Amino acid sequence: MKLLIPRRIRDAIEPTIRAVAADAVIVPLDDDGTPGADPHGADVLLRWWTPVSVMRRSLLEVPGIRWVHTPSAGVDHLLIPELIERGVILTNSAGATAIPIAEFTLMFMLNHAKRAIALTRPDPALWQRADDASLLELAGRTVTILGFGQIGREIARRCAAFGMRVLAVRRRPRPEPDVARVVGVADWRTLLPETDYLVIALPLTDATRGMVDAAALARLRRGAYLINVARGAIVDTDAMLAALHDGRLGGAGLDALPEEPLPDAHPLWRAPNVTITPHIAYSSPHTRERIFAIFGENLRRFRAGEPLCNVVDLAAGY
Repeated sequence: MKLLIPRRIRDAIEPTIRAVAADAVIVPLDDDGTPGADPHGADVLLRWWTPVSVMRRSLLEVPGIRWVHTPSAGVDHLLIPELIERGVILTNSAGATAIPIAEFTLMFMLNHAKRAIALTRPDPALWQRADDASLLELAGRTVTILGFGQIGREIARRCAAFGMRVLAVRRRPRPEPDVARVVGVADWRTLLPETDYLVIALPLTDATRGMVDAAALARLRRGAYLINVARGAIVDTDAMLAALHDGRLGGAGLDALPEEPLPDAHPLWRAPNVTITPHIAYSSPHTRERIFAIFGENLRRFRAGEPLCNVVDLAAGY
């Protein structure tokens, strides 16, 4: 078995590989996709955080690749013809980032409810507001989670622990722990009038692009807070800006943006009550070890001829 492995992680992941394939031949890849040895005959490509052009190069130069693994959960940017037309198996790292993203989501909620950023700024007047009732409680509030995969479940678990009422939207609705009600994608807008916090944890597909539009935002409970930890294109940015400025939205926590990096002149920087972070919710000291564990288990399965886990449905886009 021959594997194409990014040079920057080769030393770190080699023990995982050797544990299941001691005789594997590892070909290191530079960040631009240049192989450090003969790549021909390779079966497996482990992609790392490099442009899709690097993956494309490997697929073109090594036509025998049968399986590609990506460290990301989202794969919308990876569904290229070179992958789809050859029927290459694509697996993702869904679940590896669920805990840090869920915690990041709660950070957005708590910042909104407790005005954490505003209260840490030096302001003598803050000491005169001991009777101010502007700080909210999460307990009793309703959160609607769009997308109920592993990230959505971790978010629900934490929201329930805070005493929140959790509603969820998933492709195939069924009862879920910590969730008061689950509906299918055809009925997600019916939850919006009850929603205080709308969390977007969906994959970006043709069906989800722009789905949080002006009509959806108009149905939200006035003053609701929007959190996007998925993809910026799922939200109609112009509609979100209008809702922020007219008060329909009470604010937004955005770790996924319409452009990344977000240009300095973009109006979202000046929108009221918006917290913007640089698409970093997945970050954790444990993220890489979880990615390696998923890859290692799949390598064992691949070698044994067993079905892989986290296989992406190339037609559905996730």
